[in-house]
Amino acid sequence: MAYIIGGILILIALIIFGLIWRKRIYDEVDRLEGWKMDIMNRNVSAELSRVKSLNLSGETQENFEKWKDRWDSILTRELPDMEEYLFDAEEAADRYRFSVSKQNLLRVDDALKAIESDIEQMYVELEQLLDSEENSRKAIEELNPRVKELRKSLLHNRHHFGKSEARFEGELDEINRTIENYYQLTEEGNYFEAQKLVDGLREHLSELETKMKEFPGIYKKCRQTLPNQLDELQNGIVGMKKDGYHISHLGFEKEIHQYKTKLQDFIDQLDKGVLEEVVPFLEHVEERMKEMYQLLEKEAIAKNYVEKQLPSFRRDLETEIQSFEETTQEVENLQESYYLEDTDLENHLNLDKLVKQLKEDLDSIDRGLDEHTATHIELREKIETASNELEKLKARHEAFSSQIQTLRKDELEAKEMILEMRKALQDTHRTLMKSNIPGVPGFIWELFEEAADRVDDVAGKLEKQPLDMGEVQHSLAEAEKAVSSMTEQTEMLLEQAHLVELVIQYANRYRSKYPLLAARLSEAENRFRSFEYEPALEEAVQALEEVEPGALKRLEAYSKVPS
Repeated sequence: MAYIIGGILILIALIIFGLIWRKRIYDEVDRLEGWKMDIMNRNVSAELSRVKSLNLSGETQENFEKWKDRWDSILTRELPDMEEYLFDAEEAADRYRFSVSKQNLLRVDDALKAIESDIEQMYVELEQLLDSEENSRKAIEELNPRVKELRKSLLHNRHHFGKSEARFEGELDEINRTIENYYQLTEEGNYFEAQKLVDGLREHLSELETKMKEFPGIYKKCRQTLPNQLDELQNGIVGMKKDGYHISHLGFEKEIHQYKTKLQDFIDQLDKGVLEEVVPFLEHVEERMKEMYQLLEKEAIAKNYVEKQLPSFRRDLETEIQSFEETTQEVENLQESYYLEDTDLENHLNLDKLVKQLKEDLDSIDRGLDEHTATHIELREKIETASNELEKLKARHEAFSSQIQTLRKDELEAKEMILEMRKALQDTHRTLMKSNIPGVPGFIWELFEEAADRVDDVAGKLEKQPLDMGEVQHSLAEAEKAVSSMTEQTEMLLEQAHLVELVIQYANRYRSKYPLLAARLSEAENRFRSFEYEPALEEAVQALEEVEPGALKRLEAYSKVPS
């Protein structure tokens, strides 16, 4: 039972499915039928008849016949044939042969799309033909007055064109012939070809207008303006050479002659109406003339500079050379008495090289002036460079002179220092001898002897020939250090001895009361008499501080002896 019910349900589903598909096919048949009828009812013939307003000949006649035949084929053969395919599609749908129906419908749909495309293409070509006729006609109407205006301008200004007038006249005649050819093509119905002709004519006329507008100025510049300017420039160069300017080797006159010759060649080209190569050349000549004038102006300024600055440079250099010769003589004299460091001799040698180089630079400048082998611009650059080098030489020379003068100054200062150190030794010795101390410790006499030996060593080095100031300075520093150490130690010794006496004298008030203090003071006195002043001071101070703390500070303040 279940199988029977299932079978019935499947059958019902198939019937419903078939009915739906058949309905869809009927709808598609109706749509395609409507589309077909829409095409059949279109007034394509009326659209195509618009071409009859043109000359029906030539390519226009060919296009019209092609479009008409295509439309007739659509109406009489292709659209009627579709009726059969649509009928077959309906019949196949009634028999539930849906695949056959679908194939027929697709065939009709593709055919209608192709027909639509062909109709659209016919309309496009038709519009192009009509637009081509209209555009070319308007273009010719616009070009004719321009041609007449050019011919009129050429007639009134023929003297500005020279021999090229005939050339331009010929081009205008050629344009007129092209216009006549246009009318002939339109009469023959060849509107597309006429449109191409007009496009080329428009471009040709624009080029001719530009050429005729520019030609008079170029022709005048090539024939008159630039030759006159070149003559003026050449005369200026000749005048400058007479005035002493060194410009012959620049080759300007030869270059100007070449330009004049080339201009004459280009005049022949202009007479033939050819401008292409002329304009770049004229621009080059004008730019080159600017460069020449700028160079000549710089040359004039440079000549004025050379005439003013060379004499002063020469005087400054001669003065510096003389000063350096004096320095050289001084160096030779110093070498007899002093030992000069290698760096000093090297500096002198470098200065000598600079002097020789500046002499050569001045000779080169003089040769350039006398033999006219250099422009004043080049000479100015040489003078400026040499002047800068001269200033450097002066600065280095001055520093070197100060440096070698320091040798004598250092010698005198060293001798003065010896006198001062010997006086310091004598004063210190005298102070020791006048003091009330029991005696002088041995280390003080050793310091004294060492300081004296150091001073004598410096004095001995000052007597050597040649004198090595570097060695002297080193020994002098050692001597100063020894003398300073000796005087400082002596002053400290005397201060300690004085303070020991002061502390013992002050502490004596406590001797009777403090036996331990009395014993330590006796020990300090023994050390004092044995020249041991520092241990004696320490012993006495420690003993007193135990009895009277702070007593040392009060004693120091009283005696004004630094701690």
